[in-house]
Amino acid sequence: MIIQTGMRTDIPAFYSKWFLNRLNEGYVLVRNPYNPSQVTRYSLSPEVVDLIAFCTKNPGPMLSHIDALSPYGQYWFVTITPYGKDIEPNVPDKEHVMDDFIRLSNAVGVDSVGWRYDPIFVDDAHTVEWHIAEFAHMAKRLAGYTKTCVISFIDIYKKVEKNFPQASAVSEADRIAIGKAFIEIAAQHEMTIKPCAEGNALAQYGADCSGCMTVNTFETALHERLVVPKRKANQRNGECACLLGVDIGAYDTCGHLCKYCYANTDSALVRYNMRCHDSQSPFLLGGNQPGDVIHEAVQKSWIDRQMMLEL
Repeated sequence: MIIQTGMRTDIPAFYSKWFLNRLNEGYVLVRNPYNPSQVTRYSLSPEVVDLIAFCTKNPGPMLSHIDALSPYGQYWFVTITPYGKDIEPNVPDKEHVMDDFIRLSNAVGVDSVGWRYDPIFVDDAHTVEWHIAEFAHMAKRLAGYTKTCVISFIDIYKKVEKNFPQASAVSEADRIAIGKAFIEIAAQHEMTIKPCAEGNALAQYGADCSGCMTVNTFETALHERLVVPKRKANQRNGECACLLGVDIGAYDTCGHLCKYCYANTDSALVRYNMRCHDSQSPFLLGGNQPGDVIHEAVQKSWIDRQMMLEL
């Protein structure tokens, strides 16, 4: 099975000590964000966890502990954008993150890392031309260290509307202009552009619109075939084909405090939650509460032991 760590927060950047403790203990407890008394216990044994998927803006804190992850398959999406501190207050400088991306790629292999340049928004300071120039610089720097760049355009969720009221949806014309330019630049550096939940509009220009965290993505990282149980498809925006699976994070805990974040309600709540974090707890946020009902997850390996997939 696949364990996701990054759909609700950034564990490598802020909770690497906690995560390493969970690996050592061999399990994690995850509270249902929509029904808090429901808690699921997931084993972290390599016998049932085939791959751990990370989404991070700062892999640096985990790099010195990368050997602890060696029993598992890994896939890392690292978001690197050229925005300033006015948009991403606590994200390290992009040059520093690109250095760490290269170190990560060298450690886990080019098939196990992908670059995310998202979300893309357009305004007077961040024009179409600005994005294209910045992307060209970054693609040149990361060439040879990834085969994939995922892009998406900003979605104005309610949390985004509250925390970033000046943001607006990107026009269709600007999406096409940026997408076409990015596809051409990426191809020069042997990368494929994968739009995330953006439909098929860019496919005619050479984008791979099949999804960014698909079964194929994980099979390529593992160099093995997966037999994935049938489940209800993820339908974000009706356009997402990704296998998101189990996420062990918690909302309102990401200290990057990016204005466009969909996972944080407000900065004061995030700071409070981060102060309450206990690296020894089996929960990322808080601990056991009266009335908790703990459910043991049914887990098994998805690797097809009968066939090795040649990739």
